[in-house]
Amino acid sequence: MGNGARKADFSEKYMKVITVAAGIVVNEQQQMLVVRKRNTACFMQVGGKLELNEPPEQTILREIEEEIGCTATIQHYLGRFETRTANEPDHLLVSYVYHVTLDRAPAVQAEIAEMKWVDLDDAETALAPLTTEVVIPWCKANLTA
Repeated sequence: MGNGARKADFSEKYMKVITVAAGIVVNEQQQMLVVRKRNTACFMQVGGKLELNEPPEQTILREIEEEIGCTATIQHYLGRFETRTANEPDHLLVSYVYHVTLDRAPAVQAEIAEMKWVDLDDAETALAPLTTEVVIPWCKANLTA
């Protein structure tokens, strides 16, 4: 690219940013827990938006308790990722992603409409971009035997 032009960064295409903490939960059958919030179509990791001055590691623990009624333990911090949002057009999603374990079986609570365990090669469930672009590749590379 000559004449001072540069390729637009992904984040420059979006006017609004949504910042969340997201949790990866995998069961003994190597299935991943995903949830669908009310009035949405895509399934995604349990988690949610950071509150004012709340660190993301606190957010993920709070959101897991609120959404699926479990106490979580952080096993690994994967990092900060930027993807498209699942349900808000023209937004950038900034996600702090954690691999977590739960103290008991999860149950639908709060704004969650549906919850299910999906195989890492599931091709039928509508999954959020963070799930398909970040979470599934990480799980396949790090959690499968």
